[in-house]
Amino acid sequence: MKVIEIENISKDYGNHKGVFDVSFFVEKGEVLGFLGPNGAGKTTTIRQLMGFIKPDKGSVKIAGMDCFQQASKIQSDLGYLPGEIAFMEDMKGDEFIHFIAKMKGMKDFLRAEELMNFFELDAKGKIKKMSKGMKQKIGIVCAFMQDSDILILDEPTSGLDPLMQNKFVELILSEKKKGKTILMSSHIFEEIEKTCDRAAIIRDGCIVSVERIEKLKQQKQKKLIMSFQKEEEAKAFEDSVLLKQKEISKTRIHREGSVVTVHVTGNMDEYIKKMSLYEIKDLEIHTQTLEELFLHFYGGAGK
Repeated sequence: MKVIEIENISKDYGNHKGVFDVSFFVEKGEVLGFLGPNGAGKTTTIRQLMGFIKPDKGSVKIAGMDCFQQASKIQSDLGYLPGEIAFMEDMKGDEFIHFIAKMKGMKDFLRAEELMNFFELDAKGKIKKMSKGMKQKIGIVCAFMQDSDILILDEPTSGLDPLMQNKFVELILSEKKKGKTILMSSHIFEEIEKTCDRAAIIRDGCIVSVERIEKLKQQKQKKLIMSFQKEEEAKAFEDSVLLKQKEISKTRIHREGSVVTVHVTGNMDEYIKKMSLYEIKDLEIHTQTLEELFLHFYGGAGK
């Protein structure tokens, strides 16, 4: 069941700024990562989902409701974390959280207190004196405290230190287990890899790919650097791999003396079996990161 539906939306600001013919969806209980460089159109898309701006064409729906026509109903029922949070700077943090809770008609504040404890947030001080990280924690509390079934998060870990980023990943995985539907834009690829089922990749206002994270993991390349005891053994290993090259797909091999480097995509079983026939002095394995895998979408893919 599709909970968030974006169909052929365009919002043209001129000079190639905006989004153009964007389509993707988020299914019930799915976490979808929304990836792209700065200025690619992530926030413009999210603002249309929130009903803040109307698309020039196309349609945006959440839970079957039109995001512009029924914006107030949608906004009252979902958790939203904007990329730039508009705070009332003279308020104290806890006052602001209570203010948002009242706006949402919340009577139970227990969840908000749990979240503040989880993120080690002391919200008693004035917001204007808080760091970027503390302000971001307040935004996260406001987005999650209603325990909404649908969450839209724009760069949710911006300003958080690595420890709090890990805490946020824990929170997303916990919400995922509860069956929440989450759309999350992020620049942190490790965060997307740990939490998301699929990723929609946007560049220059256009969707260039929508991929399953598991499929992308399988496409990640590994580099094996093997130091053999003898150069002739390295040469024999190289020859055996070259001989089987047609059967072992997506493989590159290079040898310098007794050191052999193999670039592998997919299963490494064949190489492990071959290595076991020789005396290996040293073995290094480098796995391509999800960020490296995505770079060709950012820089090399067509619109």
